[in-house]
Amino acid sequence: MKEHIIIIGGGLGGLFTGAILAKEGYKVTIFEKNHTIGGGLQTFKRNGETFATGMHILGGFRKNQSIRKLCKYLNIWKDLELIDVDSDCMDTIFYLSDNKLYRIAEGKENFVESLAKEFPHERENLKRYIDALYKLTEGIDLFHLKSTERSLFSHPDEFFWAADDFIAHYIKDEKLRDVLGYMNALYGGVAKHTPAYIHAIINTLYINGPSRFAGESQQLADALEHIITEGGGEVHHGTPVNHIEVEEKEVKYIVDSKGNKHTADRYISAIHPCAMLSIIKEDAFPRSYKTRINSIPSTISAFSVYLKLKENTFPYINHTCYCQDDYGLMWNFSDQGTRWPQGFMYMTPPNKNQGHYATKMTITAPMSFELARKWEDTTIGKRGSDYEAWKEECTEKLLSKLEVIYPNIRECIDEIYTASPLTIRDYYNVKEGAMYGFRKDCEQLALSQIPTYTKIKNLLLTGQNINLHGICGVPLTAIKTAEAIIGENVILHKVNKQDNE
Repeated sequence: MKEHIIIIGGGLGGLFTGAILAKEGYKVTIFEKNHTIGGGLQTFKRNGETFATGMHILGGFRKNQSIRKLCKYLNIWKDLELIDVDSDCMDTIFYLSDNKLYRIAEGKENFVESLAKEFPHERENLKRYIDALYKLTEGIDLFHLKSTERSLFSHPDEFFWAADDFIAHYIKDEKLRDVLGYMNALYGGVAKHTPAYIHAIINTLYINGPSRFAGESQQLADALEHIITEGGGEVHHGTPVNHIEVEEKEVKYIVDSKGNKHTADRYISAIHPCAMLSIIKEDAFPRSYKTRINSIPSTISAFSVYLKLKENTFPYINHTCYCQDDYGLMWNFSDQGTRWPQGFMYMTPPNKNQGHYATKMTITAPMSFELARKWEDTTIGKRGSDYEAWKEECTEKLLSKLEVIYPNIRECIDEIYTASPLTIRDYYNVKEGAMYGFRKDCEQLALSQIPTYTKIKNLLLTGQNINLHGICGVPLTAIKTAEAIIGENVILHKVNKQDNE
């Protein structure tokens, strides 16, 4: 057995980092505050139906793609049950203002052609746009599991343009510009701030082909936990870490919620950096570091509605659906205020052996934390009747708009459950319920770059705030965190070698 590693947080980042280290012979102990591990992979059950809290749309799991390769290296690929979305329609976007539905196909050429049918005068511009989009991602070596020594700031100027400006540079039609921004619901894009490279990573990831979990998303968390325990490690569910003791720039021990002290050779924080700062010794980091971490803007949060559907009443839809009030709103979700919701996404998650009819639907609308700030000092289950009334009002607003698309939707609903930005904040332990962690800002890009290494010599960081977010970005960040212990490019080499065998 090599070194003992304690990981604080059993979300996607902590589990992938722990599984990689366990496979390489390290003893791993994970402490997770929730009884259910997995972070965004968590599920909940109501009246016999299982709902996923996040990770509804999966990128990077197709043949020769990065996360599939990583899962094959960890020997968990065989344990996952996934289905691919419809190739001829991976997404739809519906605009209520003109009752217009756009159907988007997967694959570079098909993506272009599906939009060129609606905007024939922009066909050549669409080709140039998509080529430029893919060219941006070619410079992100980790995205392609390539070793690199180049810094983020060594890329060309286009890399750091605002995403909406990047689109406008190639596309003249204002409606098409708006349509091309539809995936910003998956990264919390903000006009004039979100860098083009974030837009490029997410869009190419899904244009290459999205997948879905068949059944519970928890299956991935369980598979990663098995790798850790099989390697002699432990995962403590429902056991938050309350304190990190630091002396002379070194972690000496951590204290769990039961008052027990635990020691290790190294420690990894896989929780939000602001949450980590709240439990570490006061003088562990310089004031300037803490000020910078706490001042980084967060991405937008969300309000979600989970519908348990009556049996055999609503057809299963094998793609993701987006709905907008009007054109020109795509980049301003954080400024909706009382006009919320101006846009939302919905889907019918598949079960194992999914048949013709759906059993559930998830509706998610980007929402600023400001709309829920009135109750920010409350706790789960104790927010008051006015909070419950507010949630019912939000639910009604979403169902009323969904009803425009499906006039009989209410007749299909059996049960309704909801989650607000406060739910996301408290279950995921993230600042202001941010769906995608810290916001990357092309106006001050260095501010949001949090390195894996810290000034505390045996403490490392991982998770969506450290590099890239989401089902693809977090596992790739886990590789880099693990390599900070194992050795640079060691895991990348093994992942690629395993895939070639």
